[in-house]
Amino acid sequence: MKPNLSPIQKKGTRYYFTVNRKFWFSHFISFSWLLFSIYLSIPWVKDLSDVVTTPVAIIIIGGIAYIPGYMSTFLVISLLLDKQPNFKNEFPNDSVTVLVAAYNEEGAIFNTLKYITDQDYTGEINVIVINNNSTDGTDREVMRAKKELSSNITLSNITLLHQSKPGKFHALNLGLEFVKTPYVITLDADTLIHPSAVRYLVSRIKSSPTDVCAVAGSMLVRNSRETFWTKIQEWDYFLGIASIKRLQGLYQGTLVAQGAFSLYKTECVKEVNGWPDAIGEDIVLTWRLLQKQWKVYFEPLAVAFTDAPTTFSHFAKQRSRWARGMVEGLIEIKPWQQPQVYTKYLTGINLMMVYLDLIYTLCWIPGLILAFFGINTIVGPMTLLVLPLTFISYSILYFYQKNYVFRNLNLRIRNNRIGFLFFLLCYQMIMSPVSLYGYIQEFFKLKRVWE
Repeated sequence: MKPNLSPIQKKGTRYYFTVNRKFWFSHFISFSWLLFSIYLSIPWVKDLSDVVTTPVAIIIIGGIAYIPGYMSTFLVISLLLDKQPNFKNEFPNDSVTVLVAAYNEEGAIFNTLKYITDQDYTGEINVIVINNNSTDGTDREVMRAKKELSSNITLSNITLLHQSKPGKFHALNLGLEFVKTPYVITLDADTLIHPSAVRYLVSRIKSSPTDVCAVAGSMLVRNSRETFWTKIQEWDYFLGIASIKRLQGLYQGTLVAQGAFSLYKTECVKEVNGWPDAIGEDIVLTWRLLQKQWKVYFEPLAVAFTDAPTTFSHFAKQRSRWARGMVEGLIEIKPWQQPQVYTKYLTGINLMMVYLDLIYTLCWIPGLILAFFGINTIVGPMTLLVLPLTFISYSILYFYQKNYVFRNLNLRIRNNRIGFLFFLLCYQMIMSPVSLYGYIQEFFKLKRVWE
């Protein structure tokens, strides 16, 4: 006998099976592509086996073609099946608190606070700025903002705290002690939020099942015209990171509610004892929340604009730190320890990234160099089969971002063809070695640096 379900339970059950079917259908198509690619690659395996033995050849080709092709297919099918649920209430008025951890942000903090006051959110917004050992005029700028922006009726209060212990997690945990609202938002001190960003974050969590504990905002690059590096990163945020976030959000397990701009249920963050002592504090926090069988969503309309690194050195430090943070999360909570099948799979992909970045750095890049000299043993025409899948996934995301996100927010996509070309063809050749450097840092437990 089937149990009697309330209308809400029935709706939730239908949604579960819808997501479940999407998950397994996407896997079926991906697995079919994998079998097809293995069949096509038999001559490639034989040629490479003559040089490095068959097991090694399979390991190399698996990291260059099999697994990337499988993952790209899964991403494409999932994006085609994805449909963002409608808001139940686009104009909530729950009280929220925004935590801003600041270290030497004299030049940015006032603007960040001003953009908070310009929100179209009708609920009460409290702001807590935690000065984490700044040596510049950060305090002065916060007090200026408190004086000049206090007339805004949306912004209830700006509180300035001081945390002498270095480390962003220390700063955020101090601020958490003073949070009295049901929702808390973390915002980087140099990040500007769209006027509707807070409203969309709160709307999404209010429109979600009760087991959703956090919603990640959508990050875009503000300074994309500044240097060649920022031009490339604009597309990474706009297409690369956004596509992964949408994929993870579809399967109810966004793996990073990034500290730069995300909303959490305050009680949930407190239940896992706040932000951990980790260089990727937001990653480990999110995985702890997921381990509690809570879900984390992504809201593409809750847009924030951040300054991307302008130099390769700064970029390498940032992305190696992100890679190191991912490893910290994998060490603390193994994929098989996650309670839900979706998060087991999604964190398992992160575990697989270590292998993929290793093979890409040590095999694909040297193989590409050899290919220019006519030696196609490692990199040849077969590897080009992954490119169409990548292009298709980015095309789907571009259409979605343009017609759903940017049009609704009255934003315009900048003309940046050079950045897109280099992002499509060269970005991974930069990212994999940088990520590998981050893995090595964590393996040898080298000194951690917040910024």
